[in-house]
Amino acid sequence: MSTKENLNVAIIQADLKWEDSVANRSLFSKEIAALSDSVELIVLPEMFTTGFSMNAENLAEETEGETLLWMKEQAKLKDAAITGSVIITENGEFYNRLFFVFPDETVQKYDKRHTFTLAKEDKTYTAGTERLIVNYKGWKICPLICYDLRFPVWARNTEDYDLLIYVANWPQKRVAAWDALLKARAIENMSFCIGVNRVGEDGDGFVYNGHSAIYDCLGEILIQQNAETEFAKEITLDKTHLENTRNQLKFLQDRDEFRLI
Repeated sequence: MSTKENLNVAIIQADLKWEDSVANRSLFSKEIAALSDSVELIVLPEMFTTGFSMNAENLAEETEGETLLWMKEQAKLKDAAITGSVIITENGEFYNRLFFVFPDETVQKYDKRHTFTLAKEDKTYTAGTERLIVNYKGWKICPLICYDLRFPVWARNTEDYDLLIYVANWPQKRVAAWDALLKARAIENMSFCIGVNRVGEDGDGFVYNGHSAIYDCLGEILIQQNAETEFAKEITLDKTHLENTRNQLKFLQDRDEFRLI
């Protein structure tokens, strides 16, 4: 796959309809259709069809369920990759699973490593064990999910990825941590960092105020981080800026070597 210097990314911050996959797919279909034809990667929130629900028995889809088929359709129609997480059942287990769907309908997946114990996510969903590095248009992309943001070792840039993504349902009461940690992950990993959160109130009474954001490898904000309403935003990420900054500063060359066991 040829290297592309720029990557045109769209992030969609939405008020998710509680446990209503049909309504949420319809909402995102309209948002995606309204994006420009130049968009190459579309990032949706965590559990974008349901909200952050522990009602997995009633909401989980098979891997090749309606939502993944919808993602393939949207990726093909828009000629852009799409990523976001969905409640999935497989072999009798439930997963908070992120799909990265390519324009040709090829799919890669990542199961959330750090299940959110405060909400008893660990009692419902099986934790993933492997990190995913996606190669797309010459960009190396590491997609992670919400609570993973609090664990820098899991995100450590040992593969020289170019873009780190967090899809989330991160509540308003802890949004200061969201703002700070997204910026920190960008700086420490010398990478672009995208965080896509939701807005609105879920069926369990938790309030979300967005703050979806994109940072460059120096921690500079590329879109306004305190947006607290629904929006879709497109931006062009410049790989030359990333590579020039890394070559000049060489911070990643001094990183510690370690492995997870």
